[in-house]
Amino acid sequence: MKAAIFEGAGKPLTIGDIPSPDPGPHELILKVKACGICGSDLHCTEHGPFTLPEGSVMGHEFSGEVVGLGTGVQGRFAEGERVTALPVIIPPIPPVGLEDAEPWMRPDMQPIGLGQIPGAYAEYVRVGVTQTRRLPENVSFEQGALVEPLTVGLHAVNRAEMRSGDNVLVLGAGPIGLASTAFALRMGAANVVVSEMTDQRRALAESVGATATIDARGNVLEQFAEKTGALMPDVVIEAVGVPGMVQQAVDFVKPRGRVVVVGVCQQQDQMMPMVAIMKEVGLQFVLGYEPRDWDTVLSFIASDRLRVDHLVTDRVGFDAFPGAFEALRTPSTQCKVMLKPE
Repeated sequence: MKAAIFEGAGKPLTIGDIPSPDPGPHELILKVKACGICGSDLHCTEHGPFTLPEGSVMGHEFSGEVVGLGTGVQGRFAEGERVTALPVIIPPIPPVGLEDAEPWMRPDMQPIGLGQIPGAYAEYVRVGVTQTRRLPENVSFEQGALVEPLTVGLHAVNRAEMRSGDNVLVLGAGPIGLASTAFALRMGAANVVVSEMTDQRRALAESVGATATIDARGNVLEQFAEKTGALMPDVVIEAVGVPGMVQQAVDFVKPRGRVVVVGVCQQQDQMMPMVAIMKEVGLQFVLGYEPRDWDTVLSFIASDRLRVDHLVTDRVGFDAFPGAFEALRTPSTQCKVMLKPE
């Protein structure tokens, strides 16, 4: 099958042929219909301690059509069904003591598209049956591929323990920042202000409901106070993922406020703990999501309570995919770039 292959840090992806996957007993094979480029994929292809092995096939934000069934899944899914899936494969029987563990926390989980199981930058992808979700009839394949990043934003807001009436500052208007913005509003925030450098992404933040946007190159707290009347935010969601951002979030948040770190920084960073100590800041790092978050996001999209089509700014086939991938290292107008294999 055709796939986009990682050849090493500093090198562009190449399009080549790799073996098509076969399903295990509790697995499905999907024909990929749409797969988004995630910022973590860009990080994983750079020099550093988390660089993927050469030959890896990435892609963990996807949807597709069921074309293959494992021997243990007959009756649960049928060929031709439209689905998306959590990008992990987990054995059906958990280790003793980990029966209630989240998928990302189980030691026997295998991630899809992060160096172990080939991902959906390909014509076909192998997924776990218990991690697969049917797409409602009115949810498109592109919308289905957006579920994964949207659930990350929902999970970040849940972990913020936000209270109704809180003032929220979101740092960064990439897909995760936009998702966090949308769900913070739906959970009762009085104001959700998005700090972002580019005009295009500030406009996208307004389109998902941000009560205000500010230029990250200016004085963030002065702008925040002008927009909200509050000196400092109750909650800061850091969705950029570069060194220095955690310290900025701690600096911005009010005393006894809460900072949620959802931006993926794969470099060493420094911060001044004393600042957080003096303010008694709650600092929460988040990873992924809970399975029920997927059901929530699918419900929101299907009921038109969350409109996301405009977040897909670029659609490319295999031939243009390596160039589109590299262009996201210095994004301009792009938000979510989708690989459309067909």
